[in-house]
Parts: sequence; structure tokens; C-alpha cells
Amino acid sequence: MRKLDIAIAGAGPAGLASALFLHRAGHRVTVFERFDAPKPLGSGLILQPTGLAVLARLGLRGKIEALGSRIERLYGADAKSGRTVLDVRYDALKDRSGRFETGLGVHRAALFGVLHHAVAEAGIAVETARPVGELETGTQARLVFEDGTRSAAFDLVIDATGARSRLRGHCRTPAEPRPLAYGAWWASLPWQEGFDAHALEQRYRHASVMIGVLPIGRMAPALEEGGGEPMAAFFWSLKPDLAETVKARGLAAWKDEVRGHWPAAAAHLDNIGSFDELTLARYGHHTLTLPAGNGIAFIGDSAHSTSPQLGQGANMALLDAAALVDAVEASADVEAALAAYCRMRRWHVRIFQMASRAFTPFYQSDSRALPFLRDTLVATVARVPPGPRLLAKLVSGTLVTPARR
Repeated sequence: MRKLDIAIAGAGPAGLASALFLHRAGHRVTVFERFDAPKPLGSGLILQPTGLAVLARLGLRGKIEALGSRIERLYGADAKSGRTVLDVRYDALKDRSGRFETGLGVHRAALFGVLHHAVAEAGIAVETARPVGELETGTQARLVFEDGTRSAAFDLVIDATGARSRLRGHCRTPAEPRPLAYGAWWASLPWQEGFDAHALEQRYRHASVMIGVLPIGRMAPALEEGGGEPMAAFFWSLKPDLAETVKARGLAAWKDEVRGHWPAAAAHLDNIGSFDELTLARYGHHTLTLPAGNGIAFIGDSAHSTSPQLGQGANMALLDAAALVDAVEASADVEAALAAYCRMRRWHVRIFQMASRAFTPFYQSDSRALPFLRDTLVATVARVPPGPRLLAKLVSGTLVTPARR
């Protein structure tokens, strides 16, 4: 294919990774970001072997591994009885040589910093304070910004603006996120001894209470600064509509409730001085059957969003970026590239979206029956072959091939 003029809306991990891939393939790329300065949103996440493989393709795996914390296990216990109800170990993925991939706990700021630094080094154009409001399509496409101005003409537009995309109406199979009942409060806190430095640890009470601690390594605002103290992502599941009610009862009352479920969490709670230090995350679920339209491709949360139960969000975004550039490079024109991109990601996206939708009510809902099944069955499945390997492949994102050629 000839070299294209490409616009990317959104400077999150999906947008930045696709910008790097396409720039290195020789295309002319411009990134448009709504904020005055690109910045990360949120706390911690797990980069799975799939996402790490994409970063390796970009030559950035070593840099993110230097900042993150290796995750070897996902462990969860009932808050009342202490009974193990979740135990997924990455070593169940061992090959014949005994090797296996693990996850990597990272702060979103670290992942953003590594990708943004690489984009800046490559000299890729990034226009800030340019919130996208609409798209004009034709022989070429133009972005229409919220102030009414228009961009230059582009051969291809990539929507990486996230779950609240304003361009999804241009998709061939549009779908808006359905809000999920439960969200979570997140905080990035100094790491505390007494927790497993290589595991995501969680405590549950039915499906209405979920508390978690994830080691996320160091948050370096700029790579040149290095250093930084080890950190943890702390989260508490709740219905977003009840956040103000909890705040009205006071910080001390909320901390007492958390400690009542998980006494060891007090070490992290002591570092939370006000509710302002907690970020409220709201979740929704949607999947675009065909994440493309006339001259536009949708990647990351613009194409598919869900709860974080399987920890696939950032990894799916990175996989989308890699698949899209592969489709562009293997196709004769833009329309053929978009069709190829949809085919390449179809089964991986559908299977993991369905799995996430099925698993979420077992961990975040008002049901009593579903957590009972979870607490009685999951621990057994995790011990009896081939259960451990299947669970590890589900969590690692390798249950099916991430991109079909």
C-alpha cells in the first residue's frame, strides 16, 4: 500500500502504540489529544504476556519491565472464612523447557510515560487541546473539533478516544456501552510489607464487597528521573451511585468497614488522608462486531469495553494497535486493510468480551447465588487439571490466538 496520511484521535496507550507502529512503517501520522497536555488516567493494571509481546515488538519491553512488578499469581479469599476462592498461577503455562510468561503490574503513568517518550523521540506530531466532536467522511476524512474547526484531510482515521467515543456512530455496527452496576475506588499508594510483592491479592464478601492490592512497581513521571518508591494499587468495589452516601458517613467509617473485611488492609488505609485521594472508576460493557467504518478504525475501549475482572483492557488495546498496522501493511488499500483488521481481531475480542461479561457478576453484583458457586467451584477447578492451565490461559489472554492472519 502507498504511504498514508493517518489521524489518531486519543493519546492513550492504544493511540500512542498505533502511532509508533504506523510511523515506523513509513506512514505520516498526527495524534490529536483533547487535553492541554497528554496524561494518563487511573491507577494500576496488569500487562499480560500478550500486551508485553506487543511492547517487545516496539522495542519497549525492557523499559516497562524496569518500572513494573512481576506478577506470578492472582489470589483471592473469602473475607469472613479466609477460604481460598481464587488461585491462578502463571507457572501453569510452563512449556516443555519449563519456561513460562508472567504478568507485569504497572502504574498507568509508567506505561503512558514509556509510550509517550517513544512518540516524542520519534518526532511524531501530537496536537493537544483538540477534542474531537465529529467526523466528515468522503474520499478522505476530516476530524471536526469541538470548537468547530476542521483538520486537514486524512486517508485513515483511528479512533482511540475510549469508551466515551463520540465517533462510534460512524462504525458499521455501532454499539454504546451498557453501564455496569459496580465500579471501584482506586488509589496509588506506597507499597507496604506483609503483602505478596508478586501477586494480585483480593478479599471478597459475597459479590458486593471486593478489596484488592496490586503491586505496580515505580511510577516515574519521566524516564530520565529513574528512581521512585515501589507502589501498590489499592481498590474497593462499590456502586458509583453510592459513592456520595459512603462519603457522607465519613472517611473513618469507611476505613472501619474495609478493615472489618481485611484487617491487613489497614497498612494501606493509613496512607489515605481523604476521599479526594480516591479515583472513582465507572465501567460499561460493549463490543463492536465490526470495529470499522468508512475510512475509520476503532481500537481499544472505543471498540470494546468491559469490567476489569480479567485484566485485559490495556492488553487488548495494544493488540488492536499491532493488528491494525499488520492489516495496513498487508493490504492493497484502506478498505481492504479495515476488513482485514476486523477479521484478525474478531475471535480474540469476542471470546474475551464474552468471558468478561460472564465472570463479572460472580465478583461484582448483588447476587448471593453466584458468589456461592464461585466460592465452592472455582477453587476446585484451580486445583484439578486441566483447570489450572485453562485459568492461566484465560487470565494471560492466550486462550485463543490474539490475531488471526
